[in-house]
Amino acid sequence: MNKYPFPENFLASLSAENGFDEPNFIKAHENSEAPTSIRLNPFKPSALKTGAQVPWCAKGFYLDTRPSFTFDPLFHAGCYYVQEASSMFIDHIMKHIRQNKEQSVKVLDLCAAPGGKSTLLNSAIGTDDLLVANEIIKTRVPILTDNLSRWGQSNVIVSNNDPKDIGRLKSFFDIILVDAPCSGSGMFRKDPQAMNEWSEANVNLCHQRQERILADILPALNEDGYLIYSTCSYSHQENEDILDWLCQEFDLESIRIPIYKEWGIVEAESPLQKAWGYRFYPGQVKGEGLFASCLRKRNNTGELPSAKNNSQQKLAAREIDQVKTYVNNSDDHYYFKVNDDWLAIHNAHKESLNILHRHLYLKKSGVRMGKLMGKDLIPDHELALSTIINKDAVLQTELNYDQAIQYLRRDNIDLNPTQKGWSLMNFEGHSLGWAKLLPNRINNYYPKEIRILAPQPPKGGAFD
Repeated sequence: MNKYPFPENFLASLSAENGFDEPNFIKAHENSEAPTSIRLNPFKPSALKTGAQVPWCAKGFYLDTRPSFTFDPLFHAGCYYVQEASSMFIDHIMKHIRQNKEQSVKVLDLCAAPGGKSTLLNSAIGTDDLLVANEIIKTRVPILTDNLSRWGQSNVIVSNNDPKDIGRLKSFFDIILVDAPCSGSGMFRKDPQAMNEWSEANVNLCHQRQERILADILPALNEDGYLIYSTCSYSHQENEDILDWLCQEFDLESIRIPIYKEWGIVEAESPLQKAWGYRFYPGQVKGEGLFASCLRKRNNTGELPSAKNNSQQKLAAREIDQVKTYVNNSDDHYYFKVNDDWLAIHNAHKESLNILHRHLYLKKSGVRMGKLMGKDLIPDHELALSTIINKDAVLQTELNYDQAIQYLRRDNIDLNPTQKGWSLMNFEGHSLGWAKLLPNRINNYYPKEIRILAPQPPKGGAFD
């Protein structure tokens, strides 16, 4: 009898799965901790010390120990994302389905918070491609928005909508990722509390919820578009059975993703339609439990929504010129206002933004730049973290580690500036946010809702 307190009937439910190694699986849960892994931001290269590469993700790396990410300024600057290694397999799927990229694509991450897979998708697409990161649960939207703002790209829209509402955008998206709510058995090692919530009844409830979510969202997928479906569950009902249902009810075609034997991933097939799925078991892969699959839509759902006859904002050319000075390649962006805030998004996404604004509840669109007050821009935190900012247009103050932590706590900064005005506060060349330098003090404008509240660890950098 194993010592690990797996739920009743859990191991029995996996015993028939092809490639499942029960002794190895039990040993991995009893004798090893979940590995720590990060994924580097390709848009913000840094000199981080990393370990071995995650085999299926070029920017994914394992760390030998888990540092205090809270006290690493480069984490707050968006130089990397702390992400479980198995879930980085989505990057491998994206590379396979986009290997012969010809046209730009619109990508939807349907269940996006906290943002790990959204930042991954954002790294896998180009400037002319659009990412819509949607979170159904309103209270989870702020963390998603914060993480995508740290990533720094202007081709991102964050929404807070039910799948049925998005499904009304017929054939709008070319790729949809549904990382579906599930029974969570793949997280048992990382989060033992998940075992208390697992039951066969809950698995069945999750299966029904997954079918409902997929049925609601599939009309929004374009003909020949790709559905990436994943869960952090081992249960057949939530994985292969869902693939059979998708192929039967919606005539989707399964896409086989090439993998290497040494990765330890188990390639599975659904019983009826022989649809391909990929299972990750701790002990066989260096990561947690995951199921992932990819399917292509064969038929069209309906007409694409149109943005024609949309009334455009009438904005003063003088004000637009003021705002543009803060943006690199400023003519490549479309500028608009939400209340008093100026925002910028790449020109390629102007029409998509208008369509989405008409149909959905949007929480973030492109990069929020700030408010104009006379001749001055009161800059927004998003602008500081963005990759579109023209740093030559603003003051910059380089901070050492201790000063950076003071800044991230919104404490007084031990600094004697010689210049005055709004300044980017940088650490190792990467922007953390804004401060206003005055003759006798520094006003710290780091957002109070995301400031560091935890006690200070031993002196030194987080990766030391």
